[in-house]
Amino acid sequence: MENEQEDIIPYKTFLIVLAILIGLTLTSVALTRIYLGALTAAAALVIAAVKSSFVLRIFMHLKTDKKMFSVLVIAVALLISTVIIITFLDYLYR
Repeated sequence: MENEQEDIIPYKTFLIVLAILIGLTLTSVALTRIYLGALTAAAALVIAAVKSSFVLRIFMHLKTDKKMFSVLVIAVALLISTVIIITFLDYLYR
């Protein structure tokens, strides 16, 4: 415990990330007003993925933690997305 280094993230970083998250939220709300067909859901999912990466890296401190935690988060995200893709393919080709 005594060898641990305390990582201090400045408030300015939190405010910048907050502004980005609010901007992306407003973008995803505005996206619902535009008809893009199937791309609407895909664009909303991409925006949600970007927002979650900001939250994970800054607010959950993955940016300053050991790299193993980031690898585990990426592995879990890939596993979940693989299961979702397989489910969609099963539904699509029935």
